[in-house]
Amino acid sequence: MRIVRAVALTAVAVLATGAGACSGGGDGAGVTVLASWTGGEGAAFRQVLDRFTARTGIRVDYQGTRALNQVLTAEVQKGTPPDIAVLPSPGDLAGYVRRGAVRPLDDVIDTSAQQSHSPQWLRLEQLDSGSGRARYAVAVKTSLKSLIWYDPRRVPDLSRDAAPTWDDLIRLSERLSAGGPVWCMGLGSTPVSGWPGTDWIEDLVLHQAGPEVYQRWAAGRVPWTAPEIQRAWTAWGEVALRPGFVRGGAGGLLFTDFGDAGRGLHADPPGCRLHHQASFVAGDAAGLEFVPFPSARDRAWEVSADLAGLFTDKPEARELIRFLATDEAQSIWPAAGQGSVFSANRGVDQAIYGNPASRRIAQTLTGDATLCFDASDLMPSAMTNAFYRAVLEYVQAPDRLGAVLARLDQARTAIPAGDWLDVPCGA
Repeated sequence: MRIVRAVALTAVAVLATGAGACSGGGDGAGVTVLASWTGGEGAAFRQVLDRFTARTGIRVDYQGTRALNQVLTAEVQKGTPPDIAVLPSPGDLAGYVRRGAVRPLDDVIDTSAQQSHSPQWLRLEQLDSGSGRARYAVAVKTSLKSLIWYDPRRVPDLSRDAAPTWDDLIRLSERLSAGGPVWCMGLGSTPVSGWPGTDWIEDLVLHQAGPEVYQRWAAGRVPWTAPEIQRAWTAWGEVALRPGFVRGGAGGLLFTDFGDAGRGLHADPPGCRLHHQASFVAGDAAGLEFVPFPSARDRAWEVSADLAGLFTDKPEARELIRFLATDEAQSIWPAAGQGSVFSANRGVDQAIYGNPASRRIAQTLTGDATLCFDASDLMPSAMTNAFYRAVLEYVQAPDRLGAVLARLDQARTAIPAGDWLDVPCGA
């Protein structure tokens, strides 16, 4: 999921009114930081930055914008980047690494001393520098995907201690559909509608075909027309397009915002009973539980993260990057986030998470489970945006899936090999 990746219609206005806030890398005395968070999210991240200022006396100038890539690209081109930018995906970060705009962190953060950061998260934060892999990021916050949420009072057939098979889930959906719509689902997300469908397809590739195929697909080495990929699309169609399974039907999918989709779980009577969504909904999940996405292979989990990269070599900026990696910094936002924001650090006290479901998520993110980055977050921008559009087209014309996948494969083969990332799953 890469909500801010597509070009927003408001980009020109943002560039005109906000880019000066991060130009020039500051005045030498402070640190400039650019990220996508505004509103409540921006205020929560500001708490992290304020703690840094209280500890060090170093001022931080923060700019939050939904046109993050447009602002950052313009500033990098002018030679006036912010000191630090927080990007929503490895694919976005890699583009700036290839341009030489981001500095490696191996000499900034002593990885051997950061015992609370798991080895596989360190690998997930590494990118190819042209002369080998190097760490380029600190995961400011993370999300666990591969989750299916439900109310155990309304769906007693499910148990968090027994993951269902795909066939189990389809049979359960058939039984539940006698009482009304089963699945909460919405594909709307301005300006990049469609990504909730990509999350479904990614989970199906990962859990039906396995992490090796998933990794090769995310790296552009498996055709979209391959049987494993086509099977994932048709399996999603078994749920998304089956009459009575989804609230509002196919039309409802297109016009329901992803943020509103899960509200039916809490309604009385319920508007839906099952919700495939990431861990960011956990703060609103009072009374809810989750089961892992059905897997025909060894258990693996899809994850995403917001990644802080160093765009200048100012000592103050290096100090802030080091702080962002500490357990102290990593604890601030989760503590304020009511169980919906998660750290990759093992040293963060899990008591700060607001409910048992959130603590289980934190344990998975920081434990030994196999983690795989969201595939569309790894893909080049052109491929990701084509994937989003293809989801919307498939919902409207499922009988044209073959043509949809053929066009996606044409987009894949048109992208230079060097633009793809090969990020492994697991440690």
